[in-house]
Amino acid sequence: MSSPTIFDRPIDTAISDALTDLALDLRWSFNHSADQLWEQLDHELWELTNNPWVLLQTASREKLQGVTSDPGFQKLLADLHREKTEAEGSDAWFQKAHPRSGVSTIAYFSMEFMLSESLPIYSGGLGNVAGDQLKAASNLGVPVTGIGLLYQQGYFRQEIDAQGHQQALYPFNDPGQLPIRPVREQNGEWLRLAINLPGFKLWIRVWQVQVGRVKLYLLDSNDPANLPSFRGITSELYGGGPELRLRQELVLGVGGWRLLRALGLQPEVCHLNEGHAAFAVLERARSYMEDNGKPFDVALSVTRAGNLFTTHTPVEAGFDRFAPSLIARYLGKYAEGELSISVDELLTLGRRDRRDSSEPFNMAYLAIRGSGAINGVSKLHGQVSRQLFQPLFPRWPEAEVPVTYVTNGVHTPTWDSAEADRLWEVSCGKQCWHGTLADTEKDIRAASDASLWQLRADSRKGLVEYVRRLYSRQIASRGASSADLAQAALTLDDDILTLGFARRFAAYKRPNLLLHDPARLLNILMNRERPVQLVIAGKAHPQDAEGQEMIRQWFEFARRPEVRSRVVFLSDYDVLMAEHLVQGVDVWVNTPRRPWEASGTSGMKVLVNGGLNLSELDGWWAEAYSPEVGWAIGDGREHGDDPSWDAAEAESLYAVIEREVIPEFYARDEHGIPRAWVARMRESMARLTPIFSANRAVRQYTEEHYLLSAADFRQRAENRGSMGADLVAWQAELAKHWSALRFGPATVEQLGEQYLFHVQVSLDDIDPDAVRVELYAETQKGGDSIAHAMNRGERLPGATGAFTYSASVSRGRPAADYTPRLVPQHAGAFVPLEAPFILWHEAPSWR
Repeated sequence: MSSPTIFDRPIDTAISDALTDLALDLRWSFNHSADQLWEQLDHELWELTNNPWVLLQTASREKLQGVTSDPGFQKLLADLHREKTEAEGSDAWFQKAHPRSGVSTIAYFSMEFMLSESLPIYSGGLGNVAGDQLKAASNLGVPVTGIGLLYQQGYFRQEIDAQGHQQALYPFNDPGQLPIRPVREQNGEWLRLAINLPGFKLWIRVWQVQVGRVKLYLLDSNDPANLPSFRGITSELYGGGPELRLRQELVLGVGGWRLLRALGLQPEVCHLNEGHAAFAVLERARSYMEDNGKPFDVALSVTRAGNLFTTHTPVEAGFDRFAPSLIARYLGKYAEGELSISVDELLTLGRRDRRDSSEPFNMAYLAIRGSGAINGVSKLHGQVSRQLFQPLFPRWPEAEVPVTYVTNGVHTPTWDSAEADRLWEVSCGKQCWHGTLADTEKDIRAASDASLWQLRADSRKGLVEYVRRLYSRQIASRGASSADLAQAALTLDDDILTLGFARRFAAYKRPNLLLHDPARLLNILMNRERPVQLVIAGKAHPQDAEGQEMIRQWFEFARRPEVRSRVVFLSDYDVLMAEHLVQGVDVWVNTPRRPWEASGTSGMKVLVNGGLNLSELDGWWAEAYSPEVGWAIGDGREHGDDPSWDAAEAESLYAVIEREVIPEFYARDEHGIPRAWVARMRESMARLTPIFSANRAVRQYTEEHYLLSAADFRQRAENRGSMGADLVAWQAELAKHWSALRFGPATVEQLGEQYLFHVQVSLDDIDPDAVRVELYAETQKGGDSIAHAMNRGERLPGATGAFTYSASVSRGRPAADYTPRLVPQHAGAFVPLEAPFILWHEAPSWR
């Protein structure tokens, strides 16, 4: 694939090529040195767009010649290009830690990726996680390939009118202005894929985004050969109705896997970032069928071992569902003609009750039934997800529902300020975020109080300057008077405690909890001796009237004459704004209703910058919080949407700010340093920043999932999928005979400090090696449950398939705590994920 040439001007070719190479590699988005390069081309345009590709195409010939002829610019350009080349050619953490892993490609599917404001194909948290993990994979050398969609409009842009009402705007994403390039085949033709939709063929164009070592491929339906309605499939992120969403998810899943094959890639691992991409499960199985001549059930059995499903949804209503008729219309021919299964068989993969023909098709259920591992995105979310998915594993204890967790993390080099970057580099080394972070906590603890407090002062000042510029532009666009513009230029103060709140405005996030008692908030903000200032931002979904009303309430409060210097609501929250906010605020406030924040990452971004968190004990903060690192509200329990509890938590929020946050910030020593505050900063930076980084998250995914999934897939694929066929036969035998299995008498005797349990089991005609009998005891005082395997004795005379099972257990717990149970057993199976059967002894008397 050749690099595009943008210059038809007499500029040195080597400089031209180097600038093009850097501009089309989003590595610059997490490299502060690159900021200095692009600022020299056009400072104002860089500040507004953060898009070097636009700068290169916009700058005049004279400007380019003048800037690029400067020796300082040439040296910086050469240094950056050399650094990029060396990074791409050197061994990183993955190559050093796992040199013989045998993993060539991990395909990472996501509906959105937040990489930079120059590529607006994201809406929020899901894209944030996906983008940060791609960047961390680049730093660590993990062989990830991203698959997403190129949206013609992306998510909406926000304006607030003079009355405080949100206006949703949809500017066009001109591909020529985005840091992407077409993917071309060897003969130079643009790589185009085809998917058959009802009555027509859909053509999909492919674009490439370079993210350091990692490539992200974006699928685009805006091909001239398509019907007008089909060209708009990738028009808008999360727009339209169910049919458009289904079309988008077919493009992502089916088209995405076909793209990998067209590129000659053979991923061992397929990581589904949410259920939107679950159709990749089907297409991966279809590809295996095609290559190996196996039926669908065997192909799915083999390939699912290499599939990982990450769920981000904390409520059951959040999963994508489609009417059976819509699935039949769009996937009927695909199921029968390419998977060789009936539509009904396909629909059962997305239903809780496989026999209920009216039940909608749930994409999360398809992802579960097509994956070998499932994880939530925080410890608490793992628990919530086990509750949500327990109906798929009836009678299994909630703790054994096969959902683990990998807590999200943020890509620290993306979110740190230039000042924070220098502090971490001095304390921990230039390659701090490229390795295991083993010494990071110790090294950052050595930073002096003075340097930490100077970081906060510089960062807060930078935020105030940014807010004044941006806010002035925003109110000017609403027709502000000269007096209002003069006031905007004086908004906020460099030395005042600064709180930040910037999230999607939705009821469960309770963005107006801080506004519960306006008079009390006013007193907090306007205290003459210890004042507080507040920066707020966020969008509400265009169809969310309640969220938009919350925005209007904040807008009205912020323009009250008495608080205008202390409160700012900034419109059009995006990546650029988020970077400034998380770098500059002293305290990040977050107030969701527990447990509806699956993880949250915004508060993680302040950590590297020395900011502190005041948050509900939900998501990541539920496992991160301790009194030494920040502040919390909530009691660690769920209360739903009870208004009285919201009022109680608002009271708690005010009290924490008044009695703890404010006094600690303003308690200065003779050097003007708040020592207790700085101690809390140091503890937060040292203890939390490494743990809640994308570096840790990607290494955890690699070592706990990717390497294991790849090994499991290779094992199942050996000998043309013989293990997959064996597993299908094992599942069929279980399904045929399970209803006939029975428990008989159960007895227990005491032998010293041991219990000796016996239980008779009738296995009918099932292979005794296909099942396991266990003694199960529930968790006690926060400990783990016990599942103690029982030993099979000789076959009982006079009975078909009857055996006595025995086990010796310590008398540490009463015998009545234990219940015999029968569960599936296979050396290569994921139980209960692939075999959710379970039989309990209904009433063991333990005589």
